[in-house]
Amino acid sequence: MWKFEHTVMTTAKAETIWNLYSDISTWVEWDKGIVHASLEGAFVAGTRGLLQPEGQDRLNFELKEVNPLRGFSDVTDIPDAGIQVHFTHHLVETAEGTQLTHEVTITGPNAEHLGPVIGAGMAKGIPHTMEGIAALALERERKHAV
Repeated sequence: MWKFEHTVMTTAKAETIWNLYSDISTWVEWDKGIVHASLEGAFVAGTRGLLQPEGQDRLNFELKEVNPLRGFSDVTDIPDAGIQVHFTHHLVETAEGTQLTHEVTITGPNAEHLGPVIGAGMAKGIPHTMEGIAALALERERKHAV
């Protein structure tokens, strides 16, 4: 197993961030490592979708847990590589703002070998992705405040 976790604080509201999470059409705006994201239904557990990281083929994923205003998780099974990639996104409202935590775990028979290789790029990109969603959330809040 391979795991990486990163947490940031933002003054953006959890509701605004949740709206960006649950509207998959915005994923390419706040995650510059994704060139395509789509769902085959509503943003609920069990819904499947397609995700295309930059420079890679499209991958199937499934929403595993969806807890409005608190977070969600999804899993991408890559059987040819012998791994599963699990993403978890947590939102916690605090007195200082909203705490976002993104966690990625790579499991499967080849996780010990491929996890560090594939995970290195993810670990490098996740902080930028989180900055992207926080910035977009604040931008949307400013536009609605006018």
